[in-house]
Amino acid sequence: MTDRSQNLYSLFESRFPKDRNDVALETESGATYSFADLQAQSARMANALVSFGVAPGDRVAVQAPKSAAALFLYLGCLRAGAIFLPMNTAYTPKEVDYLLRDAEPAVFVADPQNQAVIDVAKAAGVNHVLTADAAGAGSLADAATAASDAFETVVRTGDDIAAILYTSGTTGQPKGAMLSHDNLASNALTLHKAWGFVPGDVLLHSLPIFHAHGLFVALPCALLNGTKQIFLAGFDVRQVVERLPRATVFMGVPTHYVRLLGEADFDKTCTANMRLFVSGSAPLMEETFREFEKRTGHTILERYGMTETVMNASNPYDGARVPGSVGPPLPGVSVRVCTEDGQELPQGDTGVLEVKGPNVFKGYWRNPEKTASEFRDDGFFITGDLSRIDENGYVHIVGRAKDLIISGGYNVYPKEVETALLELPAIRDAAVIGVPHADFGEGVTAVVVAESGHVDEVGVIATLKQGLASYKVPKRVIEVSEIPRNTMGKVQKNALRETYKDLYTP
Repeated sequence: MTDRSQNLYSLFESRFPKDRNDVALETESGATYSFADLQAQSARMANALVSFGVAPGDRVAVQAPKSAAALFLYLGCLRAGAIFLPMNTAYTPKEVDYLLRDAEPAVFVADPQNQAVIDVAKAAGVNHVLTADAAGAGSLADAATAASDAFETVVRTGDDIAAILYTSGTTGQPKGAMLSHDNLASNALTLHKAWGFVPGDVLLHSLPIFHAHGLFVALPCALLNGTKQIFLAGFDVRQVVERLPRATVFMGVPTHYVRLLGEADFDKTCTANMRLFVSGSAPLMEETFREFEKRTGHTILERYGMTETVMNASNPYDGARVPGSVGPPLPGVSVRVCTEDGQELPQGDTGVLEVKGPNVFKGYWRNPEKTASEFRDDGFFITGDLSRIDENGYVHIVGRAKDLIISGGYNVYPKEVETALLELPAIRDAAVIGVPHADFGEGVTAVVVAESGHVDEVGVIATLKQGLASYKVPKRVIEVSEIPRNTMGKVQKNALRETYKDLYTP
């Protein structure tokens, strides 16, 4: 950046097109907003926040529907020097209460239809509880409408915090990952270049903006490119299929790609104008990868990141995109695979992935002890993801360290067993977990969804024994109608472990 401020918004604005009347957003209703509108509306939001006493470094928490106004609010927070704190719209009042008491925001923006959350925010002592709905209406909109459309963006340093994203909290209470302006700027610039963005690209944005994928991966690429986004309130497979012919880039989670393949008119004609499909937030099944390529002629680009680091690795835009791999580390990012005590392992061995780079967060909000425990002395962040790096430098994510199953003293990596299960024609979806077992410590257990009819448990186990070591073969194969996943498509293995914790109890 050439100016004295390292505010992320200043970077975005520096890349807006010369003609500010160019379309920046097109919503699903057909409404359009220009880059001039982005500047004016984000200024109104910044002025409104300041009128409520928001100062640089204050937190602004948001649990509201995705809309153009929600995007303006995010940009307004950046401009005001505030710290943006998005919340999953599925969070319960109890979960919201914890986050509000931990983050102590100056302002909380809620869906006006969610009175229970509004009551919780008031009880938590938030000074200003505002509302915004999917159409952008509400008390926040009223304040912004009355505000000036001119605002001098607050100067920030690269190390100043731009956003706090709370982790899912599958182990203990959620932790707030502090992401700086430089963390987000460096990552956005890297992705924009690595994924070959060019003038005229159109991003079809159907991801939520309370999550890093939609907010810090998809959105910045379009803003840095100074080109249009087709901005949908959420993923609706028909809306996506209908709009793909006018887009060039789409970013989704594996579930989105599975649903697209379920549409008869999703084919080469539908995707003829597309340049790039990106997948992330959960592992992409090789079956989906292959079927997508066969159906459309496009090869999905899978990448890897996490809340604390945004993006770490990506299959190349030009070069081999390997199914089951997330590609080599991105430029500027260093990776290594280590034992739990930090000893680096030889190439090809499986261990815990550690990363280092300008993308890595500044630590957990008000939790220095946890922060210290997650970093090595040389600055590498311990991701907790079990991984290996192949001879070509491509990273392969095996699973979460906490998901590792130790059965009879042997390590079992769930992804290996899941891959074997998904190769069976009778199984459409699968998750493998370890649950308490008196003899083995943990019993390898498969939870599956049938392709049609019912799954023959005995037959599945017999088939797996032909290709897997006996200690890896599930002791039980349990059929369910649907495997629980969060909003980004990740399997909720903690919920499955809780459900089946007594499976092997006599």
